[in-house]
Amino acid sequence: MSKDRRDGKYIKPEDSIHAIMPYLMKDRTEAEVYLQDFIDVTELKKYLNKKNKNIEDYKITVFHAFVTGISKTIYNRPVLNRFIAGKRIYQRNDVTISFVAKNKFSDDAEERLLVINAKEDMKLEDISEKIYTDVQKVRKEGGNSIDDTLKFVTSFPRCIVSIIMWVFRKLDFYGKVPKFISDGDPNYTTVLISNLGSIKSNACYHHLNNYGTNSIIVTIGEVREHYVTDSRGNVNKRDIVEVGITLDERIGDGFYFAKSFKLIKHILENPILLEEELSKVVDYEKEN
Repeated sequence: MSKDRRDGKYIKPEDSIHAIMPYLMKDRTEAEVYLQDFIDVTELKKYLNKKNKNIEDYKITVFHAFVTGISKTIYNRPVLNRFIAGKRIYQRNDVTISFVAKNKFSDDAEERLLVINAKEDMKLEDISEKIYTDVQKVRKEGGNSIDDTLKFVTSFPRCIVSIIMWVFRKLDFYGKVPKFISDGDPNYTTVLISNLGSIKSNACYHHLNNYGTNSIIVTIGEVREHYVTDSRGNVNKRDIVEVGITLDERIGDGFYFAKSFKLIKHILENPILLEEELSKVVDYEKEN
């Protein structure tokens, strides 16, 4: 009997340590690793300013570049696209990025959940156009399938909602959550991104969730000016973004995660790489 799921292929543990970890740390929140660092986006902003001069309908933003850079990193570092479910490890079939979009920037504005399927042949402009189109669509229509499902479930009394969620957790354990629900749920994506820069905030720690298959959450802060003194004593102004990343350590190890973050930084600090297809290999160690 196949151990594969609809959304992922079963991976036999490489060693006894990875085999036992889902039993030692049964919940994703017990296996969190948090990394906080800064990325220099000075060259990225120059690159986007130049590129946006030729675009009329919308503008490619720093957030769009981050989504593209993260997606490209996932394709280059496929272990990041694994997840633990039912005490087994799986390789996800697709690279999916999710985030929340507000109808407008106000305290009482409704939040909409969006999922982008990053195909291997996509580039920055494809990702940017997809995000822009989907955000405009959900703001115009007022929601999507997962929003409608959540509204329906939470309309019942608390005791009924508790029973429904118990059933869903069992379905989640065995990989049987209905496709029309999981496909639009950020808890079932490769990476969930919180763009805190859009509300003028710094990056922060964000916990993982025990429900679903999401193994990575990234928070992105506001672009801020930072002054750096070089070896000659000259003071240079740089644009810096704070980034927070929370990972499920059961899918990989610290060495793999550290090299992966090094790749994200390399891509965003060398934005010309964003014009290549997501699946194209980046030989960042040789270039550095």
